[in-house]
Amino acid sequence: MTTSLADQLRTLPDEALAALLQLRPDLVVPVPADVSALAIRAQSRVSVARALDGLDQFTLQILDAARLTRDPGSGGTATAAILAMATAGPHPPAPTAVRAAVQKLRALFLLYGPEHDLRVVAGVDEVAPYPAGLGRPAAELDPRTAALCADPAKLRRTLLAAPPSARAILDRLAAGPPVGSVPPGALQAPAVGAEDSLPPDTTNGGAPTGSPIRWLVDHRLLVRVSGGKNGGTVELPREVGLLLRRDSGPLGPLRTSPPRVSSPPREPKAVDSAGTGQTMEVVRHTEALLEALAAEPAPVLRSGGVGVRDLRRLARGLGLDDPTTALLFEVAYAAGLLGELDLTGSATTRYGGDQQVLPTGGYEVWRATSLAHRWEQLARAWLTMTRQAGLVGQRDDRDRPISVLSAEAERAGAPAARRAVLGVLADLEPATAPTPDEVLELLDWRTPRRARGRETAHREVLAEAAQLGVTGLGALTSYGRLLLSDVAEADERGADDPLGLRSDAESGEPSTAVRALDALLPAPVDHFLVQADLTVVVPGPPDPALAAELEVVAEHESAGGASVHRVTTASVRRALDAGYSADDLHKLFRRRSRTPVPQGLTYLVDDVARKHGGLRVGSAGGYVRSDDEALLTEVLADRRLESLAFRRLAPTVLSTPYQVQRMLVALRDAGYAPVPEDASGATVLARPKTRRAPARVPVSTRTLDPLAAPKLPLPRLRGVVEQIRRGEAAARAARRAPAVVRGGAAHTGPAPAHGHSEALAVLQQAIRDKALVWVGYVDAHGATASRLVRPVSMGAGYLRAEDERTEMLHTFALHRITAAVLED
Repeated sequence: MTTSLADQLRTLPDEALAALLQLRPDLVVPVPADVSALAIRAQSRVSVARALDGLDQFTLQILDAARLTRDPGSGGTATAAILAMATAGPHPPAPTAVRAAVQKLRALFLLYGPEHDLRVVAGVDEVAPYPAGLGRPAAELDPRTAALCADPAKLRRTLLAAPPSARAILDRLAAGPPVGSVPPGALQAPAVGAEDSLPPDTTNGGAPTGSPIRWLVDHRLLVRVSGGKNGGTVELPREVGLLLRRDSGPLGPLRTSPPRVSSPPREPKAVDSAGTGQTMEVVRHTEALLEALAAEPAPVLRSGGVGVRDLRRLARGLGLDDPTTALLFEVAYAAGLLGELDLTGSATTRYGGDQQVLPTGGYEVWRATSLAHRWEQLARAWLTMTRQAGLVGQRDDRDRPISVLSAEAERAGAPAARRAVLGVLADLEPATAPTPDEVLELLDWRTPRRARGRETAHREVLAEAAQLGVTGLGALTSYGRLLLSDVAEADERGADDPLGLRSDAESGEPSTAVRALDALLPAPVDHFLVQADLTVVVPGPPDPALAAELEVVAEHESAGGASVHRVTTASVRRALDAGYSADDLHKLFRRRSRTPVPQGLTYLVDDVARKHGGLRVGSAGGYVRSDDEALLTEVLADRRLESLAFRRLAPTVLSTPYQVQRMLVALRDAGYAPVPEDASGATVLARPKTRRAPARVPVSTRTLDPLAAPKLPLPRLRGVVEQIRRGEAAARAARRAPAVVRGGAAHTGPAPAHGHSEALAVLQQAIRDKALVWVGYVDAHGATASRLVRPVSMGAGYLRAEDERTEMLHTFALHRITAAVLED
């Protein structure tokens, strides 16, 4: 007697059922009503695909062996049959590895039942229709092909007679997948008498063979399964594929362990040193990018994102290429350091937009923290952001360029790709630096269903990790390894604390990655060296206070292990405008400098301070006043200031019809040093006001894989199991209750005689057969109704079906369905 999956689950103890839910957490989102609903969800296409995505290549091959060894009548297989097929190749794996893979599949309930009668859940064949890359049996494809395959000797002779060009097609299809598309005209027979005019086949000694696909179809080695008169799709029968795999085995090459890395290991200290240097560069370039955006915000395009012209302007200013600048842009935005400022209701930008991208208020907080903290915030944002920066600059489906911050660069699977690539590096020995090809091979073995087709994205992850300093010399750094573990622990804490109540209490302590990076970075310095040419050399990373002072009093020239600044007339004037006096500047240089202050610097400060404030600017339209009448005469006669249209009101006052800010800029460009004053005549000294975008929450609060179901702790899983058991008991009691006839009238329409689980089984069969079904359900008002529909798909708790009478697509919640009866 065949045991269903629901019956198998009912026999499990609570601990085993909780273990299943822990391995497949998507089964409890939402919590199923009873064991029957749990079994249906465990066999659904979406849940089975999630389970298969997490399996390695060898385990998937063992599952394919179970599918290939199923008995055509009963549909079951045995562990002995799986072991026999797995060890049939030239390099058989160890039987213990095969049995371990079978047990893993049974723990996930992709296989269930006793070892002598194992069953494959129904959803596996829907997710992966071709086991081991082999096609369907010839009996299901074509009777004449089945007759050929029934005669092994004739099949071998036909295969040996195939031209080399046709044999190459067979070898490609035998490696999987077994189906291929046929170009138009490839199956069309040549005209009578035109055989000699066919082009010669160079792989067949120059003899003309015509279309190799037509030859294979005519000789029953390929079967047309769909298409028009001259094209379509062909499929390689399973028997032919197995015969072509006689040298490698029916499952292909089997590898029980991941491929080995042949690259020599690096020196751990050299890896950390290279990564540390890159972290300093990343933080410096990010700060320079944010300062550039603060000085000249980037307008937001009406279609979303920042234009290519602004990206290239920023890249030129930073001395970086466009892809690196786009990566820093995206990471800074994800870290909450950049945001949009809405200009609606105010003057629009010169590009006509109504939004600008500029630093947020969180930038000031970020800049005041240590270098290691700043890097960690950027790295966490990169790990968790759902944007793929490598797509910037490419073309979308409508052949339009993808811009920074645009919706086209959004990829929900980006965090999972980064986690997979860095997980490969973390599982290797420390300081191991595999090549990108070796990383792709490891990914293809560990999770082949997730890795295939994403090679470009995985290579981009390796390049971005090197640019951000997560890796050094191709190997994962020690602090990068700690960062991954810190983020994983944060995800586990988030599962226990969904409201984030404990995060604030733990935020005061630096993470292990920050402490490790702090130990590798050079200590921040609070001094500099002033040289005779008025250059200021900072011998290390400056602390936040020193960096803030240098930003005001000096111009930045170069960066590196020792940054270089220069004191100029403009920088001294900027410091005086910000509120410093000459004495303050002299004290600053004496306090911070470890070398004697050059006499030229003292003279420069005194000279600029003496001229500073010699002119006073106010608003009339604007006026200029000074006690030095000769100076005002010089300004009035200066031809560079003719555009201001100065007019002398008094020996010490000039007026202009233009605003104060324009007058200040023009006077300073002409070499003067004016200062503004208020209505009382007091000097107005202040730093320029900087606009900031509204604060944004960084994406580092997300989990690494936003598509993954939350992993619940064991105590919560036991509560879920208890809830499922109560629902099962209630469903069993409802099935035993007698039927109630209301008002003596007989019930019309489909009757729920077989219960909810049997109704869902009927719907699954109807989806496969594309049959019409009477569906009974309870609507939103509690009334019962029925509808004749053709089911299309079932998953995520809903049935989607088509009503042929109205040609409309309806959606039914599965928990509201009471019955399902096939149309007679």
